Amino acid sequence: MLEKSEISSILETIQRNFEVTSTAEVTLEANPDDITEKTLLDWKAAGITRLSIGLQSFKSEDLKWMNRAHTAEEARTCVQLAQKYGFENLTIDLMYGLPGLTEEQWKEHIQTVIDWGVPHISSYCLTVESDTALHKWVADASIEVADEEQQSRHFEILLEMLERNGIQQYEISNFSRLGFESKHNSNYWKGEWYLGVGPSAHSFNGLERRWNIANNHKYMNALEKGEPYFEEEHLSVHDRFNELILTGLRTVYGVPVEKLSALIEIPDEMHVKITQFREAQWLEDNEELLVLTKEGRLRADYIASELFLTN
Repeated sequence: MLEKSEISSILETIQRNFEVTSTAEVTLEANPDDITEKTLLDWKAAGITRLSIGLQSFKSEDLKWMNRAHTAEEARTCVQLAQKYGFENLTIDLMYGLPGLTEEQWKEHIQTVIDWGVPHISSYCLTVESDTALHKWVADASIEVADEEQQSRHFEILLEMLERNGIQQYEISNFSRLGFESKHNSNYWKGEWYLGVGPSAHSFNGLERRWNIANNHKYMNALEKGEPYFEEEHLSVHDRFNELILTGLRTVYGVPVEKLSALIEIPDEMHVKITQFREAQWLEDNEELLVLTKEGRLRADYIASELFLTN
């Protein structure tokens, strides 16, 4: 939605106020219907180095009920257009577990992306949130979503096809060729500090988390009047411990046991559970690092919750 001059202004302000490395990852999120020859040239000139494209699906029926603005044809052409104008560092979103999505169709979706040479893929399972149109359609049987077995099968197909083609899973929902892992998201998962600017943006400095006012008008008014434009929370030792578990277990980087021990002495009951998970071959046999095995990644949320500290 921003003009080239507006994007340039933001990036120039960052350059003036911070030390930015020459290899900085500068990602812009875009929908397929945003991508034209002009926008690609503008983004390139403004300093964007990576595009995150919300494809979701190549099926017209899926895009229609998800209320996406782009068409199946735009989904199929936008990536090639971006590559034509010099955006080799791309990531796309794909959803699985969608109503009526067969295994063969899902394989075709994945193969299309592989054939394009896209170096990074984020793939998420459809979730039905309460108080949404989708929840109502499912409740009155207008739409039948995939069951857990189908969802698991879609996920297994995704893993098999991507690994076979040199695209590795480095986080539960993220896959990349070597060197194309998202620097931005990896910061979150490793518990690094980050600064969020603008409405709804979040920031983290290791001890506090801050989130800005979501409403654009209220956010700008607060800035102009010098009033607080954010809320924040101080993370307790237990919070920080549990967050390291939650985010670290989702990745191939794992959770350094040393980091956990620096916060609090690991309780005996947690050691027992770690041993049980290793014996079940859900955690790798590594005394210095908690890393999920391929089998364990299918149970990441459960394993994390079992290892959480309770107040």
